[in-house]
Amino acid sequence: MTARVLRPEPLSAKAFAPFGEVVSLEGAEQIPINYGLTTRFNDLAQVDVSAEGGRPAVNVFRSRPVALPHRVRVLERHPLGSQLFYPLSPARFLALVSPGEAPPCADSLVLFLSDGRQGVNFHRNTWHHYHMVLDREADFLVVDRLGEGNNLDEHPIDGDVTVVADDT
Repeated sequence: MTARVLRPEPLSAKAFAPFGEVVSLEGAEQIPINYGLTTRFNDLAQVDVSAEGGRPAVNVFRSRPVALPHRVRVLERHPLGSQLFYPLSPARFLALVSPGEAPPCADSLVLFLSDGRQGVNFHRNTWHHYHMVLDREADFLVVDRLGEGNNLDEHPIDGDVTVVADDT
């Protein structure tokens, strides 16, 4: 098998749709509340965590930058719920995904670059790499599932796959 080098493409709602949702304030419905002192950016993502009696968990993950180039060794998925990542301050990150429920392989991988103000909500069962923040340590609001059942599968990647910076 030949080596595969992945360069990120810009994160957009259309390109990311097979894997989940792009979470962004840009273009969101804005509703004034609290006597006009607050703007509610409405219904940014469809959180899916109720399988097998799960409940939403709201977390903060603090991620250290990943060193590039980065060799991809394993992807994970969450069969019982979606998983949402949203930067609490501007923070660029990479989202590496693989379509479908079949185990991921080197040829199926797609790499996206968030502009730092976008988040992602991975669909249930979407294979993805762990969080890869780029420039500095950053905090992310994470909404995912707590509850009974196994909500984590990991699968090694066959082949030699490397993520590179390429003007990131």
